[in-house]
Amino acid sequence: MEKKVALHNLGCKVNAYELEAMEQMLKNAGYEIVPFAPGADIYIINTCTVTNIADRKSRQMLHKAKKMNPQAVVVAAGCYAQAQKGEEIDEAIDIVLGNNRKQDLIAVLEEYQSGNGQKEERIDLEKPVEYEELELASTGEHTRAYLKVQDGCNQFCSYCIIPYVRGRVRSRKREEVIKEVERLVALGYQEFVLTGIHLSSYGIDCEDSLLNLIVAVQNVEGVKRIRLGSLEPRIITEEFVKTLSSLPAICPHFHLSLQSGCTETLKRMNRKYTAGEYLEGCRLLRKYFDHPALTTDVIVGFPGETEEEFKASKEMVSEAKFYETHIFKYSRRKGTRADKMENQIPEQVKASRSHEMIELGKAHQKEYMEYYLGKQVEILFEETTEINGQTYWVGHTREYIKVAVLSEKNLENQLVTGKITEFLQDGIFNCRI
Repeated sequence: MEKKVALHNLGCKVNAYELEAMEQMLKNAGYEIVPFAPGADIYIINTCTVTNIADRKSRQMLHKAKKMNPQAVVVAAGCYAQAQKGEEIDEAIDIVLGNNRKQDLIAVLEEYQSGNGQKEERIDLEKPVEYEELELASTGEHTRAYLKVQDGCNQFCSYCIIPYVRGRVRSRKREEVIKEVERLVALGYQEFVLTGIHLSSYGIDCEDSLLNLIVAVQNVEGVKRIRLGSLEPRIITEEFVKTLSSLPAICPHFHLSLQSGCTETLKRMNRKYTAGEYLEGCRLLRKYFDHPALTTDVIVGFPGETEEEFKASKEMVSEAKFYETHIFKYSRRKGTRADKMENQIPEQVKASRSHEMIELGKAHQKEYMEYYLGKQVEILFEETTEINGQTYWVGHTREYIKVAVLSEKNLENQLVTGKITEFLQDGIFNCRI
């Protein structure tokens, strides 16, 4: 009888890619994939540990799985599982499957079920390890494929636990990435998103570079769009941006991780650029691309952030005029340098600063989007959705602006040019094709 497996993902796009790869391995091995609900024989939770809240959510999902079927095998995979090294394993967990062990999932499950397996399947990521080869023949999304091309991080930002649970930078071989792109193009995928834990570091361990990889993906016939995951500001050089702008598939949509607009705060965060250098990167992108969508992350309330530093950060964000600004209140993370820093900021101050930044971000987003009213745009349609009682086809422009159109045609995975006419609802444009 087939074993029933339920899977659940927490955290980033890299985690999502890895979970899809594990699901594919399970299907190929004859397991039946079922919804994350009571009745499964095995529950696999790909966990996250980026903040204390992520830890809590990971624990909650592991306990939920055990509660749904106390006889089931519960597997804690990924970052939260990796971070528990040396600590007593939660009673809800049957198997700990750390990072760089996900490729061994089937063997680990079979060993465990035969009574020979270990409860903990982790390796020491403080030492150099090879890139873990996981691959997809198809993805959960029908039009856009996320490709994990890199793992690990060497940056050691003072607030971040990820280098400790993901290990050092390791890159996927370029030829393996291209093979996967070719497989997915053959299945009809037109848009590809390159992702990694620290994408900008791609190639530093194997005499390659992110730019070379992007050019190679562009050269695969059938690739119509390429998006990039989060980039470090220091990768944005004149040569990098000029080359990108010459590639027809590159979408003018760039996520540049900021964290603070104040240079003094950036120093304490161990970010290796100044606010001025970051703004120069924004200027270069706008020089070579017409009205690119720039998005970012900002942490408010980092230890020692004075009113003057917050004001400087807010002024810099105001100058950058992002399309989207993701605001996070600083969350203490045990095991990081920032957790031990003096002058921790009270929660009510963090909340007030977060509110100010969010309002600023909303104003900039509205301003950015209004530019497109009346403009012709290219849309890749993805799915239907109900808006105001009517069924619309929805998709995204090259800038990742969400667009909806009333059409009786099947527009799934179609690249169509249309004219943006009005706001349909918050964050969505109506379009005429």
